[in-house]
Amino acid sequence: MKTTKIEWTDKTWNPITGCTKISPGCAHCYAEVMTRRLCAMGLEKYENGFRVALHEECLDEPLEWKQPHTIFVCSMSDLFHQDVPFSFIDKVMETIRKTPQHRYQLLTKRAERMKEYFLERDIPENAWLGVTVEAQSSKSRIDCLRGLDAPIRFLSCEPLIEDLGELDLTNIDWVIVGGESGPQARPMKEEWVLSVMRQAEEQGAAFFFKQWGTWGSDGIKRSKHKNGKLIEGKVIQAMPV
Repeated sequence: MKTTKIEWTDKTWNPITGCTKISPGCAHCYAEVMTRRLCAMGLEKYENGFRVALHEECLDEPLEWKQPHTIFVCSMSDLFHQDVPFSFIDKVMETIRKTPQHRYQLLTKRAERMKEYFLERDIPENAWLGVTVEAQSSKSRIDCLRGLDAPIRFLSCEPLIEDLGELDLTNIDWVIVGGESGPQARPMKEEWVLSVMRQAEEQGAAFFFKQWGTWGSDGIKRSKHKNGKLIEGKVIQAMPV
């Protein structure tokens, strides 16, 4: 799990595995599906299934990667899950600080716990902080994020499952949007994507459109590869400065 097909990063690092569902975007969790597959394959790291597990033996992995990388932290979990003690998160941050050649993307659905954690701790200079905003009910997470003094603050609107309406992107540097994939995927409408994209442009945030997913811009269900990643005929995948 050290390399990834996720287009906005180039490596994943999973010192924690397992999670629990807390919002609408979790319904068809890709990490849970992948965990079941890896468990069935007999990988020891995933023997607990999707229960939260801490992996001390993985904490030093990024120290072995000498070339600079963009690293998505806990793609198979949530770093700020309530079952992860702050003392373990401290160890994750220690590794991040020891490897300034890398930049780390910390994405959470537990924005309030992330805010609580950083109230009494400095944010590493090479750590980007993000929150998932897949539905209107998740928009309050943005307020927890915008006040944190991270070098990059970002939103992952993936899977985007409804129109987000008006967004306040003050202090938000980057917005990622993507549709859901898989047999139970929910459709994403083009007008929802365009609304987020135009608000990002107007408010000065970089916009990254990952993919349509299982449902195309025309509302037809097909392979995510066939649906592609064009928005208004273009690939728009800006990274934050």
